[in-house]
Amino acid sequence: MASILLLGSLSAEIIYSRELARLSEAYSWAMFGVCLIFIADFVALMLSSAHPWRFLLKNWVVLMLSIPYHTLFAWLDVDVGHNGEMVLGAIVMLRAVMALYITLRWLIVRRTTRLLWAYIATVVVCTYFAALFFYEYEAPVNSAVHGFGDALWWACMNMTTVGAEIFPVTAIGKVICVVLPIIGMAMFPVFTVYITTLYTSRDRRGTTLAENDTNQNQNKR
Repeated sequence: MASILLLGSLSAEIIYSRELARLSEAYSWAMFGVCLIFIADFVALMLSSAHPWRFLLKNWVVLMLSIPYHTLFAWLDVDVGHNGEMVLGAIVMLRAVMALYITLRWLIVRRTTRLLWAYIATVVVCTYFAALFFYEYEAPVNSAVHGFGDALWWACMNMTTVGAEIFPVTAIGKVICVVLPIIGMAMFPVFTVYITTLYTSRDRRGTTLAENDTNQNQNKR
């Protein structure tokens, strides 16, 4: 739930608060609360692990991404400069990727018996947040991106490997433009295999039932 809160607040921050030079106060407090939950969860998992130090060494990146750097620097009145702001912005995006992974894993686990739900959740969530990141970096410098709707349309077209008439101009946008079709090419065959397997299993089930009925009729005769 903390991951969903993080992704929701980040969406609102990017889409509706672009005019602010710095992070809004509401988003900063939401991020601070989410980070506290992540840290508490990390500590609880580490203490309950059979090998706490091994757990820490294996998952230290998660711990580093869970630290609320923006809030700490604001409280300490530390000026991190332009390069520091770029690093903090990258940390925010990486934290969102971590939350995206947690959310997807939760959605998939909740539907462990249905591959189709896992497929739909993965495609929809990946497309949405690719559009969100694309909009964050491209909107200020790309004249073809007039709103989040353009970014979402661009992401959908690239996920389906069709392509769009909006061309990225930033490094992040170009990376997303390469990654999205790769995800699409990897994911759409999964849907095809699922439908084929579902149809085959039902066809076999129908054939088996028909054979059983035939055998029963022959036995009665």
